[in-house]
Amino acid sequence: MSTAASLPVDALAGLANTETQRLVARMAQDIFSGVFRHSASAEPEQLAKAMIELESQCYDWCQAGADDEARALRLALLISGLDQWGLAYSQAFNLTAIPALTALLGTLRNRLEPQAESRFLRYFRQIEQVEAAAIDFKVDLRRSIHLALWHAMTACETVEQAQNILKPLGGMMLALDQQMPELGWRLLADALASIQLSLLNPSAVVSDVARDSTQQLFESLQHALPEERYKSILAHSGQVVMAWQQARRAAH
Repeated sequence: MSTAASLPVDALAGLANTETQRLVARMAQDIFSGVFRHSASAEPEQLAKAMIELESQCYDWCQAGADDEARALRLALLISGLDQWGLAYSQAFNLTAIPALTALLGTLRNRLEPQAESRFLRYFRQIEQVEAAAIDFKVDLRRSIHLALWHAMTACETVEQAQNILKPLGGMMLALDQQMPELGWRLLADALASIQLSLLNPSAVVSDVARDSTQQLFESLQHALPEERYKSILAHSGQVVMAWQQARRAAH
């Protein structure tokens, strides 16, 4: 799914190009999934071993940056991604904390010398405060988070269960739009397009609960967002869906 068109210049692209940013977004998802899975099912010794392996994987990837600045940015991106995954799941599933994730983030930060810590904080704040900073990372990250929670919602067997995820998911989307007044709509459009494509997938099995809760999600965003904002989101997501449909027809 292309998101390059009409996006502003990313000042961090020289240190982390589009490929690197998308890679770290996927990596954050994989690492978080590992932490969450092991936290829920592993015995204490197995969990400790798994966390050491995950920490080593994170550290090695960050250290593979070309220089100190690139390494600091890699760590800032990775920690930002892991932190956002943790916050999203805590909100969606009413968790007070994910101790293993907190420990992992702390361990990665504790490795830093004072100068490295300063570089890390500079990039971490830039990612957080400048909308266009690491925009490819942000698009892929939020798409993955929203889609994962949507899948969890559509897997629910009852309306009540789905509502428990629907409300925080809708809240996250609205908060993203507020946090990113210039570009948040693009991230939401990309996420909604991904949801629509999932529904259109011929192999998808969509229950009544899933279809109704998805409709409620779209309607809640329509009511909460300014009319022109929502129209822009629908127009962009519609273009993505149309391009996907045309590509499928051409392939056949």
